[in-house]
Amino acid sequence: MPSTSSGNIMRQKVPLADLHTHVGGAVDAAIMWTLAHEQGIKLPTRDYWQFYKLVTITKRSQGGFAEIDHNKYHWTELIQSSPSAMEAAIHGILGGAYRANNIVLHEIRYNPMKRNRGGERDLDYIILSTIRGMERAVLEYPDVRAGLILMLDRGFTYKMNRVIYEKALKYQHHGIIGIDIAGPQHAKFQMREYVDLFRDAKRRGFGVTIHTGEEGQLKEMEFVVDTIKPHRIGHGIMAHQSSRLMGKLKEQHIALEVCPTSNLNVGVVKNVREMKKVYRTLWDARVPLTINTDGPEMHGTTLRKEFRMLEEKGVFTPAEIQKLQQNAFDVTFIKNGNGLHP
Repeated sequence: MPSTSSGNIMRQKVPLADLHTHVGGAVDAAIMWTLAHEQGIKLPTRDYWQFYKLVTITKRSQGGFAEIDHNKYHWTELIQSSPSAMEAAIHGILGGAYRANNIVLHEIRYNPMKRNRGGERDLDYIILSTIRGMERAVLEYPDVRAGLILMLDRGFTYKMNRVIYEKALKYQHHGIIGIDIAGPQHAKFQMREYVDLFRDAKRRGFGVTIHTGEEGQLKEMEFVVDTIKPHRIGHGIMAHQSSRLMGKLKEQHIALEVCPTSNLNVGVVKNVREMKKVYRTLWDARVPLTINTDGPEMHGTTLRKEFRMLEEKGVFTPAEIQKLQQNAFDVTFIKNGNGLHP
């Protein structure tokens, strides 16, 4: 991690790392508005402020992640469904995060198949456009290191997800640093079908992170930790319910990508009091934790706001927050020349 000798981590010039950012939740609403009009997308409203409410979370979701996925990400992913839109999105995310929060290490994730309009757009063009946007950003901001994580989806067939993985292999040496799987719980989805795929990804040098343990039943996360042994887990806060599982995470050095404001907005923690209990249980069990934004524009947050909230609410001390940010630099997938940097 770059030196933080300049003082408290809340200060603007202290370098930060964000490992869990979804493209669908990270683009400013005003930019999304312009992109939608440039592409001639018919929106459900012609009023910008109504659109703003459409693509951001202005109050806690009552329907949890499934509702947000259907009502929020549906629109952001649709608007981002072109090569030009994705290039602009990635370039804007990286540059904006650096200017506003001095995020010098940034991992960004997205599902390319959710941006090709059901096969109308070519996946390779979508992926190449994101790489191009990332290349432009790191040239303009030489302090920034960046990498892309391609996401599979629980609602997709194995065949569809396999195509995404093969595209990741194709562009592995062009800034694709990892593989993830996400999406609401789905009746037909079986994690066991993906064990060999994720193990192969690890053998080939990809970072592997899996969305699990945010909602649903804890046994999926237990299965993931026991059989796949990913490098990191997206969210994973349900692990606080099991001493055995927390011990496994500690022993295997599997870091959790924790997203506080997202946890509150989605409703997986009821309030800050419950958040403190959950996070402190994980911390006291010495589970490796990192703090991230998830989708800063959609959730109305920034990485510094996340740390400020955690400190002001007494969830973590300033010294512990320093350690949390150090963890992010330690467990990043942007290592050994992969990712993009000047």
